[in-house]
Amino acid sequence: MAEILLSLTIIGVVAAITLPSLTGNINERTWNTQRKALYARMSQAIALMPSLNGYGAYTAATSSTSAIDNVAETFVTAGLSKVLKINNICSQLSDCGIVSKITPMLGNSQINTPQNWEELNSYITAPNSTWGSRTANINTQSVAFETANGESILALYNPYCKFYMNEKSISSAFEYHYSSQEKVCLNFIYDLNGNKGPNTVGKDIGFMTVLYPADSAVVNPMPTTQISSDGTTFQNAIKLCKQQGDDLRLPTPDELTSMYINQKLIYGTLYTSGLNYWSAISVSPTLAWAQGFTTGDNYIKQKSQGNKVHCIKRN
Repeated sequence: MAEILLSLTIIGVVAAITLPSLTGNINERTWNTQRKALYARMSQAIALMPSLNGYGAYTAATSSTSAIDNVAETFVTAGLSKVLKINNICSQLSDCGIVSKITPMLGNSQINTPQNWEELNSYITAPNSTWGSRTANINTQSVAFETANGESILALYNPYCKFYMNEKSISSAFEYHYSSQEKVCLNFIYDLNGNKGPNTVGKDIGFMTVLYPADSAVVNPMPTTQISSDGTTFQNAIKLCKQQGDDLRLPTPDELTSMYINQKLIYGTLYTSGLNYWSAISVSPTLAWAQGFTTGDNYIKQKSQGNKVHCIKRN
């Protein structure tokens, strides 16, 4: 009897140690599968839409008039719902399973779930003097909806999205650039299991960005915790990601734009100094694309110069 009790005690201890890890691994695999399936469905739906800009009406408030802002709801009801199965559309986010607070991917403290562009990223609504005030000044409200597969999604919409590029000469760095804010048509914050926990970005919560009104690109980057503390060259940036793991790589310019837009969801705050990150795209033997995380500019930079590095997981 003593031996049986001892055996049961050992089994209980081992189970207590290993069960949380096993449960966590199962959850991770489930979320990864759901995330990929949602990305596939959203990409297919967006591809069926003729254009992404111009839905609804947006007029900023003045001292004597109220704001007119039905762009996000109009886009979902009149556009997205025609190509994607949607169960509910909610102006009150909680009615569609969107929680009020979420935990950032790399931050320790919870943040409020953003309900407009200003709360998501205030750089988007502030004019950008660095590159000639080309930033789209948008602060539209969000709308929430539930898909037929049970995901809760918050949508932020820019009715003025376009593809703007100020092209002078590719032979000179810093003269070939554009404001990433203007090419962002939609930003989705999705929760794979609604009100259930852990409500953490990178687990059950993620973000997905749609760029360009026609021939749109849908990106769903999964950043890692590996960020270089010092500026490094383009070639060394590629090596740094490979050294961290075979499943890691540098982001594309569009993925970097999504990370710039959603940096509060990644870090818990907005960067206030001039951080610039390498993308994976080379344009010549000496030049490559980079992304500013305060100005929002995509620009070309000499590969020999220094930039930060942030790797992402391969899809």
